[in-house]
Amino acid sequence: MNNDARHILSSIFGYDSFRENQEAVISAILSGRDVFTSMPTGGGKSLCYQIPGLLFDGLTVVISPLIALMKDQVDDALTKGIPAAFLNSTLKKEEVSEIYSRLYRNEIKLLYLSPERLAVDGYIDRLHELKVAFFAIDEAHCLSEWGHDFRPDYLFLSHIRNSFPDVPMAAFTATATKTVQDDIIRILKLKQPLTVRASFDRKELSYQVRKKTDVLSQISAFIKDHPDESGIVYRISRKDVEKTAAHLQKQGIKALHYHAGLTKEERTSNQELFNNDEVDVICATTAFGMGINKNNIRYVIHGDLPKSMEGYYQETGRAGRDGMDSSCVLFYGPGDIARQKYFIDQIDDPQEQSKCKDNLHTLVRFSTVNVCRRKQILEYFGEAHSGACGNCDVCTDVTEKVEATVDAQKVLSAIARTDQGFGINHIIDIVRGANTEKIRSKNHDKLKTFGVGKDKSKIWWRGIINELIGQQAIFQDSDRYNVLCMSELGQRILFGKVEFCISEISASRGPGGPSRDDLLDRGGFKDKALFSLLKNKRTEIAQEHHVPPYIIFTDKTLKDMSVLKPRNDDEFLLVSGVGEKKLEAYGPRFLPVINTYLEDN
Repeated sequence: MNNDARHILSSIFGYDSFRENQEAVISAILSGRDVFTSMPTGGGKSLCYQIPGLLFDGLTVVISPLIALMKDQVDDALTKGIPAAFLNSTLKKEEVSEIYSRLYRNEIKLLYLSPERLAVDGYIDRLHELKVAFFAIDEAHCLSEWGHDFRPDYLFLSHIRNSFPDVPMAAFTATATKTVQDDIIRILKLKQPLTVRASFDRKELSYQVRKKTDVLSQISAFIKDHPDESGIVYRISRKDVEKTAAHLQKQGIKALHYHAGLTKEERTSNQELFNNDEVDVICATTAFGMGINKNNIRYVIHGDLPKSMEGYYQETGRAGRDGMDSSCVLFYGPGDIARQKYFIDQIDDPQEQSKCKDNLHTLVRFSTVNVCRRKQILEYFGEAHSGACGNCDVCTDVTEKVEATVDAQKVLSAIARTDQGFGINHIIDIVRGANTEKIRSKNHDKLKTFGVGKDKSKIWWRGIINELIGQQAIFQDSDRYNVLCMSELGQRILFGKVEFCISEISASRGPGGPSRDDLLDRGGFKDKALFSLLKNKRTEIAQEHHVPPYIIFTDKTLKDMSVLKPRNDDEFLLVSGVGEKKLEAYGPRFLPVINTYLEDN
């Protein structure tokens, strides 16, 4: 690894060592190699292109899809002393001219552009007037139609390679299946790229699924149990977003709403109030990307079933970006299925409709089966996990387990008596005693299991099958049109050798989840009074500089500061996230707070 890179890591970013995979990615980029990197939110992607950008002799162009996120990224870079700028539609003509003057004087190392600006006729040729040394494509999953957030404007990025054949390029994303990864590499024409797929496991996030009853009361109860913490509530429609925000406001919770139906000015204002910790909660639609760079979000709540696992992972990933423990809560009820199916039925494209149905099935299984939530998420992205993560409702026994061996045996018997040759819907029809042409033609109405479950709904039996699949008692044979087949475990359940339990999401346990005091007490951290004083000082400085508080220091840095209690400049540099530039800028403001606190206590 380049020694200059290590020096920058310490002096500018304030870290002693690289995180997993960062070193390999940075080394490859500095050697001039193309890179594809899938790294979870909070995994340190931006550092992977900022350090090479500072070391390259020339300009690094960063393609970023969201204007608000772009501004946050530049503000954050500037506080570290990194010469950065962005060009987008929010700037006035004079501001744009000033940025170009600085670019031509080689005074800017990182230039953030939107894909829309790059696609403007002739703009990519204009970049040839500048000394471009490196391209970084952020949120690269937007390139792929198989991704959850496809953006047609991103496809223009395929022209970069033709215009700059010898300039290295790196693609970064937090959510990419193997299919999406291959799509990104193909579209960008990356040349034998270093491919890095970091673990998708966000250990700091706890996952919970709760049975939806009175969802507005459930959401407000959870938030009241987490006072003064930042959080996001996702709802599926604009109407629900506004209704939720209004309900929270009536409960005395500082909340605002955010969706595509608002004016640009309203969206900007609401997001800035949230970023600046002036409101605690933003209620938003899952369909609208917020571009949040805020790293002290302590919880993400889904009031409705998300549309895809990629979307769910991306949205929950906005919590705990600073590495501190955070909660992800999903409220789920059968009504979510009917609602999603209604939307799916409006889709004209058969291929798109089929993809949405698969996504719905995945999320329903995730929400209902008695299997570690983390295991299900990771396996969706092709990453093995043993289960028993110790940080989800299934593994910590927050969910109630209901014995359902007899119903499982009814399903398994129907599978066995039809020679393991039929799919889910037909097996359910047999158990429920449905009078269908297919059942009559196969003589399946003569089976002993025909109609043994007619007293229960299709939804119930689908849930039993989902649980059996999730617990690997049965599996769908993809080589035979997804017919259901039994595993050894399934045979043991059928013959009564082991008990079979399903999860019943308990609504009786109340709001639950770790409170803010619990979070701060973990790891031996007790000095919440000092932490509060440091937060107040951070807010004061942020207001002076007109930037969000987390741009000054993250909650994690303030927590570390509260534990170490530095008394002088040398000790202040030992705090995680404090580099020389931030020592110079903020040391004189924070050290007196700490010293006064120690003298008073």
